[in-house]
Amino acid sequence: MSKWQKVKISDLLIRSKIPIEIEDQKEYKRVTIRTKHQGVSLRDKEIGKKIGTKKQFILKSGQFLMSKIDARYGAFGIAGDDVDGAIITGNFWAYDINHSLTTVEWINKYTNSPAFYDLCERASSGITHRKYLNEQIFLNHDLFIPLIDEQSTILFLNGQTTQLINNFNEELFNQEKYIDQLKQAILQEAISGQLTAEWRKQNPIQKGNPDTDAAALLAKIKAEKEQLIADGKLKKEKPIPEISPDEIPFSLPDSWVWCRLGEICDFITKGTTPSSSEFKDGGEIPYLKVYNIVNQKIDFYYKPQFIEKTTHQRLSRSKVYPGDVLMNIVGPPLGKIALVPDDFEEWNINQALAIFRCMKKSVNQYIYIFLNEGSEIKKIQTLGVVGQDNISLAQCRNMLIPLPPLAEQKAIVEKVDYLMKIIDELESQIKHRKQLAEDLMQTVLREAFE
Repeated sequence: MSKWQKVKISDLLIRSKIPIEIEDQKEYKRVTIRTKHQGVSLRDKEIGKKIGTKKQFILKSGQFLMSKIDARYGAFGIAGDDVDGAIITGNFWAYDINHSLTTVEWINKYTNSPAFYDLCERASSGITHRKYLNEQIFLNHDLFIPLIDEQSTILFLNGQTTQLINNFNEELFNQEKYIDQLKQAILQEAISGQLTAEWRKQNPIQKGNPDTDAAALLAKIKAEKEQLIADGKLKKEKPIPEISPDEIPFSLPDSWVWCRLGEICDFITKGTTPSSSEFKDGGEIPYLKVYNIVNQKIDFYYKPQFIEKTTHQRLSRSKVYPGDVLMNIVGPPLGKIALVPDDFEEWNINQALAIFRCMKKSVNQYIYIFLNEGSEIKKIQTLGVVGQDNISLAQCRNMLIPLPPLAEQKAIVEKVDYLMKIIDELESQIKHRKQLAEDLMQTVLREAFE
């Protein structure tokens, strides 16, 4: 500690104010400072007559620049050669670095430490969303720093440790990528029959039995739908187009069949959005939107909304029940899927979500796996305006699905659930390791600069 010295921030950083009067016919570089210590960069180049604030200041390469508004969020950094000579308003403060006491490298590292973030927070005052850095408090802050000849040694050791942590984080990133690929492989094998190849050996096809013969299952579903239509309990829909051979993407086990979602679902529709006056805080019926589907599950407690029961009854076609499959049909991104859990009661949804419901509730679980695999969704020609994708209900009904027998669907669901639980555990471990790496990085920075 004897080689360290007590200084004030004002000893290390000397405020630079090089005034400039903006001229209408000249072009000027302007800068932006990204938060979380992500640095200073060129924002744009603008002609003077389009710049409202005429009295500004010049920024020089190598200066330390910070935002007096967003400093507590890490909006500071070293100006590079690309922003040399740029203009800054009074909301950005530029400082020359005192090279007799410290270096650009030391300032750059110190300002990314927890101690400096804490200083910026304590030196800021004002209302919550409009806090400004108090420059006097900031510059008068005392700190201990090593002598300049020792700073490079500390930075070198700190850099080696930081590189090891960065390498560890990169490995964790790769593990996350591999897990995503593994998830997709499991889903692809599930809907192609590869995942349950052994199951079929133990349960050979019995023609006419829906449990082991998908053709019999499909015929049974169609017959039940026709009866419901005849009884007036189900609305007759437009004919579903036949499947042409060139549509079929891969071959299936003998006990499986290709069909369209509209053939096995007795109900495919989308939600409705009531008027704003029909939304009630603490209303009786939960109302779901696309943002309530998080990680392919329903998270109603993110921005919960409610409607009254009378509105819910009026919007009867968009009622949601346990076992329903939900999918967003407005994006991007498309492909947000959720299976409504059994512990849900009646819900309602807006028009950006579609409901898939099969009379045989167990089939819905397989539909959920099929939609999550995503291949058929990616094939659809979306119909939205620029910047927005849309899938029509007709496209939903016409999606091609490989249909396994009923008992094999159950085996697929059980196996996918088992494998995904293992993957969830792996993801939880990676998340924990990422937090450990972040904590270690903060400890390294704290020990180096406090």
